[in-house]
Amino acid sequence: MVISNKPLLAGKITRFYHGRGAQEGLFAELKSQTQMDYVPTRHVVGSRVYVLAAIVAHNLNRELQMIMHQPVHRTNEKRSPLWLFEQLGTLRRTIIQRAGRLTRPSGKLKLTMSAIQPTQNRLLRKLTALKLTD
Repeated sequence: MVISNKPLLAGKITRFYHGRGAQEGLFAELKSQTQMDYVPTRHVVGSRVYVLAAIVAHNLNRELQMIMHQPVHRTNEKRSPLWLFEQLGTLRRTIIQRAGRLTRPSGKLKLTMSAIQPTQNRLLRKLTALKLTD
């Protein structure tokens, strides 16, 4: 059952609240990928700094993805997110936890990493979009 004070028909209200469920995935990602369900210290200030750092990391991740990609949805009554985001854990495994090295032979930035070509191409597209390489 849904109780709402929105002046809409029942079908539109149902679709609106169904679209709001996308927030649950965001909360799950915050808990699992940025450890927002963890209290690191017994002091309020330390915990605040930890939470703020996690939020900044999450927001930076989303902002970089929004810069790299165009929105895939239009605004509608479900109010679904405009972008399809990769989770922070996926990006961490793809970019940070990769065996590789950035070098500058002859003054030009070069990425040297494992010979898994699809992964290497994907990472190079990301770096190019962020203007970290040519």
